[in-house]
This record gives sequence, C-alpha cells and structure tokens, in this order.
Amino acid sequence: MIEPLNIKITGTGSYIPSQIQKNSDFLNHTFLTNDGLPFDVENAEIIEKFSSITGIKERRYATQDQNSSDLAAHAAAKAITDSKIDQETLDYIIVAHNFGDTRFGSKQSNSLPSVASKVKAALGIKNPKCVAYDILFGCPGWIEGVIQAKAFIKSGMAKKCLVIGTETLSRVVDANDRDSMIFADGAGATIIQDSDKSGGIMAHESVTYTDNNEVDMLFFGDSYETNNSDQFIKMQGRKVYEFALSRVPDAMKACLDQSGTSIQNLKKIFIHQANEKMDEAIVKRFYRLYKEKVPVDVLPMNIETHGNSSVATIPTLFDQVLKGQKDGHELAKGDVVLFASVGAGMNINAITYQI
Repeated sequence: MIEPLNIKITGTGSYIPSQIQKNSDFLNHTFLTNDGLPFDVENAEIIEKFSSITGIKERRYATQDQNSSDLAAHAAAKAITDSKIDQETLDYIIVAHNFGDTRFGSKQSNSLPSVASKVKAALGIKNPKCVAYDILFGCPGWIEGVIQAKAFIKSGMAKKCLVIGTETLSRVVDANDRDSMIFADGAGATIIQDSDKSGGIMAHESVTYTDNNEVDMLFFGDSYETNNSDQFIKMQGRKVYEFALSRVPDAMKACLDQSGTSIQNLKKIFIHQANEKMDEAIVKRFYRLYKEKVPVDVLPMNIETHGNSSVATIPTLFDQVLKGQKDGHELAKGDVVLFASVGAGMNINAITYQI
C-alpha cells in the first residue's frame, strides 16, 4: 500500500529591509481628501488616529538600489539553506506579488521578465526544468502559491517548490493619501515538498468575490493631487474592513472544518497583517462561530514595526515565530496553525497546517 504524501514546509526565510520609516516621518506630508482638498486637522492628529486603528508605528522600506526581486532572492536563499535541499532539485519557483519590480522614483511596474525568473537567475539555478512563474492574487498570493505547490506535488508533477511573497509597496503609494502610511516592503519564502514525516498541509480554502462591486475595493487609481497623472494603489478602506469581517471568518472555518481538527487544537493563527483592529475582529468572529473565546497568544503580529507588506506579511511572520524571534510565541512539532488572508480580487484563502 502506498502511503499518502505529507506536503510540508521544510524551510523558511525572510528579508526585512533595514530602512525604517516611522509614523513621525509623515508629519510634514501633505495629506489630501479624495477631492484633493487639505484636511481640516493637523497631521499629528491624522497619524495618531491612524496608529490607533492599524496598530502601525513604523514600517520598512527597501533601499533605493533594491527591488522586489532582490528582496525575494535574499529570502529564498535563506529558505533553501534552512531546508538543506539542493536548489538545483527545485521543480517550481512561484512568486506572489502585486506590482513586480518598480524602480525607486518610478511608478511603472515591471514584470517582464517575471520576478520568479529574476529570482532564479539571482540564485544561480541552472536546471531548465526548474520552472519559474509569478502569480497575481492580491495579498493572499503567498497562500495561493502554497496551494498551487501542494497541487503540483500531490499530482506527481513536482517534489520540491519554492514559494515566495515579495513586495515593494512603498514605490506605488500616493504620498498625498493617508493610506500610504499602511504599506511597506519585505519578502518571505518557503520550501514546500513531499515528506515521510508527519504533519503538513491538512486542508485549504480559496474563494473570489466579484459580484457585488468587490472587485473595485482595492485598485490602481489616480492620485489625490491634481495634475498628477500617475497611478497608485488605492482602496475603499471601510468597504474592505466590512467585507473582511463578513467573509473571512467563514472561509477560515470552512478550512479548519475540512481538516477534521478541533478548534481547541489550534495553536496559532497567522493572518495577513493588514490592520491590527481588523485582524483582531476577524479572529474574534471566527471563534464566535464555534461559540468559543479567543485564546491568549493565538494571534502573533508584526504589523506594529513592519507595516503591511501584502503577500510578504504571513511568510515573514511565520519565519520569525518558527525561529524564536517573536516574544511570547513559539511552535513545536505537532502544533496546528491556520494561515488566512484577504485582498484585492476580492480574494480570500486559508490553509490548515500541522507543524
């Protein structure tokens, strides 16, 4: 009898840029309303309210000579070393991002060639059968990449995959938009492979909502500054918040229920670091579906110091917890965790995973 494959994360790596942008660095920005008019309150008040809602006190930006593919390659090299595999045995390199490589000072994104191909070249991988490609799935992109890697491995098409989430959102934010303070840069990488060890991916869930104007909640749009023809990342913040609270807990529950494990066995939830208050509310509603209270320390977070780096938030946080870099949070063999994300599409996905 052939034993079923256990598909596991066997190596992790992250790259957090060294350049720190604090909330106080925005005191001299000119924030404008959607109509291009100045706010009638001081920036200090805008920033204080922003911090109280999002939990963000600082974020990381890539240096001028770095790009998304550079951050991704650094994180990937760490994950490969951590997994102790030969990088020439990788079957797929899957890179999730939103805007590709965007040079400092330019608002034009560059995905030609793919970021994944650039990463493969940077790593020096020679094997032509190591296939490199990008996916665009909004903030849930890294999770979706892991789901695709699982499908490749389960079908027999692959044995080892490198899945990366990388972003330089600091290059595509409108400096006149208050929401620009949310976004950050970073990269997280994971090696996914079949294993004869216990644990691994237990279940997954993915959904896309577009039938009630959800497709327009996060988009590339005009600056709030008049006579500025550039396009920037934009979002309808209140609608995103309400959508996430109404839809994400259900997807998380569907994923956990598919795994057959009990809510009491869930050790940690790694949720996309989008907004501290929103994430806490999502998790509270998720537990409410089981008529349970949220356990202490179930929700590790790094948004306070790292900001929202989109596809990179979950793999960077997971790497930090696995390597003992988050005080009060640790994982042991056999622990069950839940990955969950929501973002442009509007897409939602989740994975139940046993360490």
